[in-house]
Amino acid sequence: MSLTLRVPTMTRDQFFDWAEAQGGRYEFDGFQPVAMTGGNANHNRIALNIHVALHGRLRGTKCQSFGMDMGVATVGDTVRYPDGVITCSPMAGTSRLAPNPVVVFEVIGPTSGHMDRIVKLRGYAAVASIRRYVIVESASAGLTVNMRQAAGQRWTATSATADETLMLPEIGIEIPVAELYEGVEFGTLGAIPA
Repeated sequence: MSLTLRVPTMTRDQFFDWAEAQGGRYEFDGFQPVAMTGGNANHNRIALNIHVALHGRLRGTKCQSFGMDMGVATVGDTVRYPDGVITCSPMAGTSRLAPNPVVVFEVIGPTSGHMDRIVKLRGYAAVASIRRYVIVESASAGLTVNMRQAAGQRWTATSATADETLMLPEIGIEIPVAELYEGVEFGTLGAIPA
């Protein structure tokens, strides 16, 4: 869930400087900061599992995975902070934005569906380099995988459940979906085994 703060309109660079001085986490809607609320334990575990799965599989390749502190520039000056992003382009250690992101992951909760399934879907579609946008459920084990072969094409969506494998041919890896849910508890259903 997010809350838009009412502050004067700013540029992306002004936002970066402003955000570094704040105590919380923010995205930038192209005009002003948008406060990001904290997630629950499942959200955090899934985001960590995504990072661990990607980091190990990408070791030794030209691609790199980043967590929720690496920005992705979308429409206009908008900056999003997905739960996982992969870029295969070189970048400086001081970079605030992932150059040419190829795959983006968003972990969603019961109240963030509209933002992630509609607003961010459209924003990520505007980024020519993004080939796959993976929406990861946190209330149950399942993914919505939005993919396209080239910039400007419409997304093709498919789903994957815990007994399937997430295919990421753009970066040459595969991840069992269950691996993204290790240690996650779904109420009375219990945790997916590690």
